[in-house]
Amino acid sequence: MLGIPLATLSVLWAGAFLGALAAGGAGFAFALAASAIWLHAIDPIQTTALIVACGSLLHVTLVWPIRRSIDGGRLAPFLIGALVGVPLGVMVLTAMNPSPLKLALGLGMAAYATYALLAPRLPVLTGGGHFANAGIGFVGGILGGLGGYSGVVPTIWTQLRGWPKEVARGVYQPFILFAHIVTLAAVGVVGIDGRSWLLIGLALPPLALGAFLGLKIYGRLDERKFKQMLSLMILLSGLALIF
Repeated sequence: MLGIPLATLSVLWAGAFLGALAAGGAGFAFALAASAIWLHAIDPIQTTALIVACGSLLHVTLVWPIRRSIDGGRLAPFLIGALVGVPLGVMVLTAMNPSPLKLALGLGMAAYATYALLAPRLPVLTGGGHFANAGIGFVGGILGGLGGYSGVVPTIWTQLRGWPKEVARGVYQPFILFAHIVTLAAVGVVGIDGRSWLLIGLALPPLALGAFLGLKIYGRLDERKFKQMLSLMILLSGLALIF
């Protein structure tokens, strides 16, 4: 199809579908789930372009159904932190090998998720206020600029804050969208060539199907099952970064 081998198309569609399914159900993990598959057949530069462009389109559609859960006052500190963090993440990506940072991130995510799955109750952190939230946004922004992983730390933070699932998604999902847009402005559009645009267009149908099914799954989850699913997604995402 359009000069792209069938094996590459299969990898493209599988990554788009599974990434969108994860994002639709949990609200994050698109970048981690999709890139774990895409990197088997698509080069890293085009994979990054796919993550940022497809992730932006995906989260535009996923944010709309939860728009009433978005509290601008709660969200703003995270976004301010991301404005500073994303350019720093892009600088790190272009100036050094990000593999050690990704390994450290994967180990931390796997350790946290294992604890979250096994612990009877997670601790609830109430201190820090807007300053702590801005710090989390800053770290998430760095990881977003580093490779589209902006949602990892804010998602964990919403768990530790003890926020209900609607409140949590009302923070980290628009945050991911914002971080993707800032990353696109910083580096993404420049790095997207003609082949990348073609791959992005071909990824749209499985992207839409995965998001639709993921939202259906989300609607059937109560608070306990949603938090368990988040922890499982964090664990799988951490393992994908390690291996």
